[in-house]
Amino acid sequence: MSTDGQGVSSRSARSTTVERGSAATETKRDAHGDVSVDRLELADELAGEGGRAATADIAEYALRLGDDALILSQQLGAWIARAPELEEDVALGNIALDLLGHARSFLRYAGTYDGRTEDDLAYWRDEQQFRCAWLFEQPNGDFAQTIARQFAASVYQYELYTALAESSDETFAAIAAKAVKEVEYHRDHAVQWTLRLAGGTDESRARMIRAVGDVWPYVDELFRDDALIERLGPAAARPSSLRTGFDAVVAAVFGEAGLEVPQGFVSAGGGREGRHFATLGYILAEMQVLARQHPGATW
Repeated sequence: MSTDGQGVSSRSARSTTVERGSAATETKRDAHGDVSVDRLELADELAGEGGRAATADIAEYALRLGDDALILSQQLGAWIARAPELEEDVALGNIALDLLGHARSFLRYAGTYDGRTEDDLAYWRDEQQFRCAWLFEQPNGDFAQTIARQFAASVYQYELYTALAESSDETFAAIAAKAVKEVEYHRDHAVQWTLRLAGGTDESRARMIRAVGDVWPYVDELFRDDALIERLGPAAARPSSLRTGFDAVVAAVFGEAGLEVPQGFVSAGGGREGRHFATLGYILAEMQVLARQHPGATW
């Protein structure tokens, strides 16, 4: 997971800012977007680190957030050189790098509990030791499937980090305050593609409708409170409290796109307790193979 300290930021050609409970507003930009490269000190990328070690409960919560971001980052990375247009190679790669930065911050904080590094936690845990929700483990599928998953994930993460920025835990608050600025772009990007695919050809619309139907059963798990959340109190963002904001954004975007929120089957989930969707093993096998074949290797 080591990086060279570069952070890449990109903006899509069109950007929609979604306010809670209101319709999406569109702002046109340069047809080709823009790409900038900023050199950052690694300490700046891992915002929120302090000298205080995490408790067992804080570490468990940090694992949940870090694993969500890590697995989604790994999934999006698979689109590089496979996206439907060149700008999407850049955009999805940029989003993946942002998420990797979030994962590094949360995993490094989790590791302060027992002395493990972010790399230990990423590469040397087995499937049942991960704490990501099932939504993030859903397969990439076609481009519409990835966009539907990304739309749900980024709207959720925006609500999550907005709330977590007020955490009584200073480290969580600092990480979230930085992450929410990046996730706002991720959300804009997913909104634009949702509208574009739903309002495009008959084929793109059919694929978007199918993708939303495939992804939505895994949304409910994101908003379930449990004993850990109760113990953490104001240090955590209560999942159930995020649902109202999430639903308002979904209603605004789906209303504009002419999409309906699927009803019916809801997944049992279980990722927070180490019970995972069938795809996670394959994701980890690809992500961890180099580190496990060459322990201690650096480059």
